[in-house]
Amino acid sequence: MHIFTYQPPSIPWLDIRYKDRDIIVINKPSGLLSNPGRSPDTHDTAITRLQRCYPEAILIHRLDCDTSGIMIFARTKKAESHLKIQFQNRQAKKVYIAEVIGHVGEQQGKVNFALGPNPDSPPFQMLTDSGKAALTYFQVLEHRTQSTLMELKPHTGRTHQLRVHMLALGHAILGDEFYGDTETISASKRLNLHAQSLAITHPYSQIEMTFFSQHPF
Repeated sequence: MHIFTYQPPSIPWLDIRYKDRDIIVINKPSGLLSNPGRSPDTHDTAITRLQRCYPEAILIHRLDCDTSGIMIFARTKKAESHLKIQFQNRQAKKVYIAEVIGHVGEQQGKVNFALGPNPDSPPFQMLTDSGKAALTYFQVLEHRTQSTLMELKPHTGRTHQLRVHMLALGHAILGDEFYGDTETISASKRLNLHAQSLAITHPYSQIEMTFFSQHPF
């Protein structure tokens, strides 16, 4: 079993990128949970920090603790319903940037392997024919000395989807303590996965809006 030691970053404490009467958008740092777990030690999270300033804030979606980047929250029940339907219907457009170990041969392509929980090692996920369908589109942005910078567009939003799909390509994400080998883990002090942009239809104005946070890799 993977031992989880939670040490959330204090800087930035809360990086708000946009807010209006219906939504709030933040840039979540790596190492901060999206929402609390069962343990009292996990109470300091993106949603609890936000609710200290905006008590009405409602969680819409999640990013892995070690993943940084754009998250959107609702401020009303109507906005919550509207946004959750967009995510459920795969209308929200998500773009991630990842730095993976080694040189990826294909310039672009897709990974289309079903995913499910590993019953022997929770919370790990695994490729399994009995799992849920998962689809990721990828494009190489840059070949570096011992790594590749990738643009990833998940069509589905399964747990650890991008991490397991990159591993399936033979190129785990740098700093991935769950799925990387010793070389991959030691190559970065953090998981090099960042939610760089998110496009949604605004729940009130019905205008498509795109929120962006430049990747730090």
